Amino acid sequence: MIPLLITLFLPLLGFILLLFYKKDKTKAIKWTALIVSIITFLVSISLFFLFDKDLSGFQFYYETIWIKQFDAGFRVGADGMSLLLLLLTTFISPITIISSFSAIEKREKEYYAMILLLEFAMIGVFIALDLFLFYIFWEIILIPMYFIIGIWGGKDRIYAAVKFFLFTVVGSLFMLVAVVWLGIQAGSMLNMPTGFTTNIDKIRELVLTNPIPLQIQNWLFIFFALSFCIKVPVFPLHTWLPDAHTEAPTPGSVILAGVLLKMGTYGLIRFNLELFPNSAIEFAKPLAWLAVIGIVYGALMSITQKDVKRLVAYSSVSHLGFVVLGIFAMTAQGLQGAIIQMVNHGLSTGMLFLCVGILYERRHTREIAEFGGIAKVMPKFAVFFALAMLASVGLPGLNGFIGEYLTLIGAFNSPILNSWWFTVIGSTGVILAAVYLLNMYQKVMYGKINNPKNAGLKDINKREFAMLLPIVVFIVWIGVYPKTFLDLTDKYSKSLVNKIHYIQGTSSNLPFPDAPIFKADKDKNKNIMQKSK
Repeated sequence: MIPLLITLFLPLLGFILLLFYKKDKTKAIKWTALIVSIITFLVSISLFFLFDKDLSGFQFYYETIWIKQFDAGFRVGADGMSLLLLLLTTFISPITIISSFSAIEKREKEYYAMILLLEFAMIGVFIALDLFLFYIFWEIILIPMYFIIGIWGGKDRIYAAVKFFLFTVVGSLFMLVAVVWLGIQAGSMLNMPTGFTTNIDKIRELVLTNPIPLQIQNWLFIFFALSFCIKVPVFPLHTWLPDAHTEAPTPGSVILAGVLLKMGTYGLIRFNLELFPNSAIEFAKPLAWLAVIGIVYGALMSITQKDVKRLVAYSSVSHLGFVVLGIFAMTAQGLQGAIIQMVNHGLSTGMLFLCVGILYERRHTREIAEFGGIAKVMPKFAVFFALAMLASVGLPGLNGFIGEYLTLIGAFNSPILNSWWFTVIGSTGVILAAVYLLNMYQKVMYGKINNPKNAGLKDINKREFAMLLPIVVFIVWIGVYPKTFLDLTDKYSKSLVNKIHYIQGTSSNLPFPDAPIFKADKDKNKNIMQKSK
């Protein structure tokens, strides 16, 4: 419990601390932000070692009631999926700050304060166990990200920031309606004295004991799904993403791709699958079709791009389609693949954006045609760029392969999707990824030097090396030995899939018939939660 609370509140403490710094103390501001983020990451690592992988429920639980009349409170905890995404957040944040040292040159106090506030809110989203608290963290994220794009972005930053804001706000309004409606429905069905509850654990109980009527479930599912699909973003709700990525400063693109997009896929699992399993099965095929369309569409759009950053932005639409496909396959393999692919995308695409940022700082252009022969003058950089590119392609031995493989196998074996077309069409995204990424790498890194300015470029420095090397370690680690990370979500994935089929009375069709029913771990999980309190 205590390490989780420290991990959550350290960035907020850093944000408050930076507000008292004088604006001209830029060196102190930068190093304070970096030290706070590094300490946060080190504390979060302790959660990995304290986490009991044999449990499928929440651990490190803490609860205090804020509004007794609505049973709304500060409730936090972490299961395997939460923990993986929390660790991704605390890992990416200091790397983002290091990359900011050279990318951000104005209003640095406000910028680093926004980064720490953003980290606080992102961690909060992944550990919130109260609908009210989750919505607060979800909305807080909008503020720093809007300013990061709008103040420190490119020439069309205002357009991109406003577009990002409008899309996110519309999605948030749908979520707010769903939160209130679900709170009233759950409070009534659980006979709460207040007639209302936002306690996610109690609502999860309701799904097993007294399911919400299907018609109401469907509407709640749609409202939550709209909000999360905008954030992912799922085709055709993706149009804000390429503009936001292109205009955001490099660190903003890294944190957007690395963490923020995962909030949408996390929400689809945490709310749409867990709380509305009947509706999830009913809407699985339409959402799976949108996922595979997004995979192909994002890849084809990437092939046509002349701006290398915009190419990587569209690749996110394609790669996150695999995550959505794995989620709505609703098999243990698909769900585990989706969760690990969230982490993989954060690492490989985040590193691609860092590499693009390094090139932009030296040449102040992102046009592919302006480059050529970069590997001759920046050989160390060429190696890092190649690793990031090959990880995104899904090369066996690197992290991207295991996530895409599991999601496609999960979709192929899915008794709910019940069609191999999802896997066949989704697989074309892997082929197309090789086309646009290898083609981009060849044009940028090899061939003739297209511009004399490229001949004098300096290779990566020590700061950039320190920024990229940790990502490479995890890209190779996950690719070679994914068990370290898959074990965190193994119990959770199997029990959630079994829970869905158990409710539908189809558990005999599961590929993992011996997986524990969600309810079976309940008493053990409750003991852990009571001890945490």
